[in-house]
Amino acid sequence: MKRWLWMAVMVASMVCGTAAAVPAGGVGDTATQIVTLAGDHRLVVLGEYHGTAETPLLVADLMERYSRDNASVRLGLELPMSENAALARYLRSNGDADAREALRTSPFWRVKDGQHDGRRSRDMLALIETLRVLRAQGRDIAVAGYDIEISAYDSDVDRDAEMATHVRQQFNALPSASRMLVLTGNVHAMRHPFEDAPPEMQHRTMTAFLLDLPLYSVRVEALRGHTWHCMSPCRAMPLLERPARDPVADTDPDRTYDVWVYLPELSVGTLTDR
Repeated sequence: MKRWLWMAVMVASMVCGTAAAVPAGGVGDTATQIVTLAGDHRLVVLGEYHGTAETPLLVADLMERYSRDNASVRLGLELPMSENAALARYLRSNGDADAREALRTSPFWRVKDGQHDGRRSRDMLALIETLRVLRAQGRDIAVAGYDIEISAYDSDVDRDAEMATHVRQQFNALPSASRMLVLTGNVHAMRHPFEDAPPEMQHRTMTAFLLDLPLYSVRVEALRGHTWHCMSPCRAMPLLERPARDPVADTDPDRTYDVWVYLPELSVGTLTDR
């Protein structure tokens, strides 16, 4: 539980405006880049590698920044919508041990090593705790899943279409001045697939169904490190190391993302059953 407690302390420091307001290292710098580049876009889609320790910290930083000055912010997570009642209860709770245990009792969180696809980690639970602390401090914050149950779809196309429908519904339900962040896998975040993408990726993605909305798609990359991949079996895999680089924005009509941003490093988070 140490990561839960550490995140709570970090967020309390951010809200109080202390020197800990910006996370150490490149997470804070990358959050600044995203806020600057996304500008007034009200729907910011973050395409991630599932299962890292750093991306939940990045999202926590963005939620803190976007919720300042009484701003209303919602976070969409790639969790089944069946988790939404539990998420809402946890955000209303005091975050004690009983509340934490209740949050992770569903079948979604209680999977074994071979079933882990990276969306379930103590780091993601710590992100949810961050949102609870911010909300307890008076921030107008909420979180909800937008995915469907794995057993409920026959193809990736069906799943992306259903997820897009849920994101659209949640976004349209917001007040006109509210902002929504959506954390999703980097394929779901594509506006259009790569020209040389393999056949299984040449389909209309979740984000492609939402291009009529005030949307900004961000690919979250890193200069080095490891990410979690499910390639029989799921396991940590190294990233190709790159030199330092600035964000790469794109305005081509057929662009895959609006911008690529680069964290200094990614590392694999801690699975929930460990």
